[in-house]
Amino acid sequence: MITKPYLKAQLRKALCTALEQAFPELSQTQIEITLSNRPDSADYQCNSAMKLAKSVNLNPLDFAKKWCDHLPTSELIEEIFITGAGFINIRLRDAFIEKHLGSIYKSPRLGVNSKDYQNQKIVLDFSSPNIAKQMHVGHLRSTIIGDAIARLFEFLGAEVLRLNHVGDWGTQFGMLIAYLKRYHSNVLNGKSTANLEDLSQWYKASKVCFDEDIDFKNQAQREVTALQNGAPESLAAWKLICEISRKSYEEIYQLLEVNLIERGESFYNPYLFELVEDLTNKNLLTVSDGAKCIFLPGFITRENTPLPLIIQKSDGGFNYASTDMAAMRYRTQQDGATRIIILTDAGQALHFDMVSKGAETAGYLQKNNGEKVRFDHVPFGLMLDETGKKIKTRSGESEPLMSLIQNAITASEKIIRERGNHSFLEENEIRNLAKTLGINAIKYADLSSNRTSDYKFSYERMLRFEGNTAAFLMYSYVRILSIKQKIGFRDLSDTLFKITHPSERLLALHILHFDEVILQFSEDLLPHRLCEYLYQLAEKFNVFFRDCRVEGSKEEQSRLLLAEIVRKILFTGMQLLGLKMVEKM
Repeated sequence: MITKPYLKAQLRKALCTALEQAFPELSQTQIEITLSNRPDSADYQCNSAMKLAKSVNLNPLDFAKKWCDHLPTSELIEEIFITGAGFINIRLRDAFIEKHLGSIYKSPRLGVNSKDYQNQKIVLDFSSPNIAKQMHVGHLRSTIIGDAIARLFEFLGAEVLRLNHVGDWGTQFGMLIAYLKRYHSNVLNGKSTANLEDLSQWYKASKVCFDEDIDFKNQAQREVTALQNGAPESLAAWKLICEISRKSYEEIYQLLEVNLIERGESFYNPYLFELVEDLTNKNLLTVSDGAKCIFLPGFITRENTPLPLIIQKSDGGFNYASTDMAAMRYRTQQDGATRIIILTDAGQALHFDMVSKGAETAGYLQKNNGEKVRFDHVPFGLMLDETGKKIKTRSGESEPLMSLIQNAITASEKIIRERGNHSFLEENEIRNLAKTLGINAIKYADLSSNRTSDYKFSYERMLRFEGNTAAFLMYSYVRILSIKQKIGFRDLSDTLFKITHPSERLLALHILHFDEVILQFSEDLLPHRLCEYLYQLAEKFNVFFRDCRVEGSKEEQSRLLLAEIVRKILFTGMQLLGLKMVEKM
């Protein structure tokens, strides 16, 4: 069981104890606690009375009153009041908020209890471009969402294996090797060089040859067989193609500051025959039209016939399902995963639903000690242009990812210079700021959108200094730094926080929800929840700074502590999202 957020756990404990005393027959009952929809008068609310009252033949209002009569006085709750049809509203004591805020400041993980993650091994499969093809805008979401999820679990103390499951095996390599041998043998023998753009063009040309030239098609198929059998010449050509691609990908990964371990489809090739043998021994394979398949309950075609998960094709070859099943097995048995997470576009949801059900049926999602391995397929929607269409180049092709990144950096530099208030920055600082802002803006625009939905990409919107943008968060962070510099840095570890203004209380209470947001993110893997929290944090800080004087006030130390906790959370939150902070802006 995953650790519950601290505040909700304390409230749940108090309410459950009172419920058991008031209605012993309802002991062990689960209750629902949420943030209040009336933040002007309450902090949390419990809406469970309406549902539970039916079981004891009381109306919800009377049930809620009897329930709350058994709530003891505590250092946590200041006031309980009931509204409507038995809705229980809870206001926390200021003294509790003040004390808990101090413990968050001193906590290495800012109050997030991550003990249940300490022994977890997360195998995370993301980015995963295809060798010999340029990374395009479609790879951005998998790469940066995956990186944010990896950073989250690393922050929580889990061991994370970041895998780049690149497409580096299959028929396309037979086509490309055959094409290079026929038209560009000088590249294969080292007399000429090539880059990924060359390979991408040659791959398209090889596909045309494959579709239109029967002799070429036969040659390509022979090259596939030679590659699968480990022919030295074919392997050398394949390695060259992979190395050219890898060099281009690494340039993008370094720019985005994303770390990955490459383990492509080819890695699992030696395990495929063993996989077939194991599934055969478990009586899970059925031969259908010459292919070896798993038929899983609940999966049918549009024609209402069973939908097969093909493990080995009729010609003896393998496919994505074969590799993905072998990967599931390896990640559990060899990598020791306690949780496997795979990120792809939403179009592959059915495939991974079948693969995970097949792996579960075969026992590949269960460790030797019987412990179940959790599997999450993390789908995401499309990145669209401002008209709602897929982002394309003028030639109609998907825009290269490097082009998108460079355009964002150029646009951010233009905005910085046009703002005209950068006289305190050196020329190299302007360029570095533009690079950080441009990359942050791209990442944040994506991460702040619900990953399950499509979203419209706009340079103008994502580079704004107001609203829910990276620039706004960066500016808020720099503002806190300027306050600290003006007042003077000091040790605040022994400072006692004191609430003296409603804006202070709202900001402090929002800080107390940080662990809830982080733990929820670890469950649903939705980064936009963290983005929304950070945006609200920055907004509440700006309201606090407007309403509450810091420098020279009698509450200076207390308010400086509050500002410093906000700075720490902004910095940590941005790091978890894979974004960088700057000290001048």
